[in-house]
Amino acid sequence: MSDSDAGLGKVVVNRAMSLDGFIAGPDNAMDWIFDYLDNDAFPEVMHATGAMLAGRGTHEVSKRMSAQDAEYDGGPVFVLTHRPPDEPEEGVTFLTCDLEKAVATARAAAQGKNLEILGADLASQCLQRGLVDEVLVYVLPVLLGDGVRFSTSGLGRIDLDPFGNRQAGPVTMLRFRVRK
Repeated sequence: MSDSDAGLGKVVVNRAMSLDGFIAGPDNAMDWIFDYLDNDAFPEVMHATGAMLAGRGTHEVSKRMSAQDAEYDGGPVFVLTHRPPDEPEEGVTFLTCDLEKAVATARAAAQGKNLEILGADLASQCLQRGLVDEVLVYVLPVLLGDGVRFSTSGLGRIDLDPFGNRQAGPVTMLRFRVRK
């Protein structure tokens, strides 16, 4: 898939990261993000997002965070999992298909806007399979020392072309296109 597919937005790996390369602290703690980043810092990103695709672990962490960040509406939420819950969750579609189909399903639901890929494992899998168009990283001025790395081990080399950076207060947003 590429951003040249007619009528489809880009597939974007979107994440906040500590300066030492962690997207979550020990025990998947992500509360530190709210010390630096809010939805008003880069509103164009939220406006360009039409749907989100996350893995089950990331979804569970985001549910804990949602009480602190109730304002975010990135469109329909899809969760790719081998273990869908017994009871449905309002506003969440659980997918048990293969990765390519999950990305295609969520991307179509984005209605021409971007699909955000959330979570280290899912993002690494999408990058390895050439499904990602862009990587967007919010670099936060904190060193966590431990936690969940930006990507999973074994990702391999992925070449990126920088095309934008911007600062809003203490946060620097970096944007890269994935070389195909």
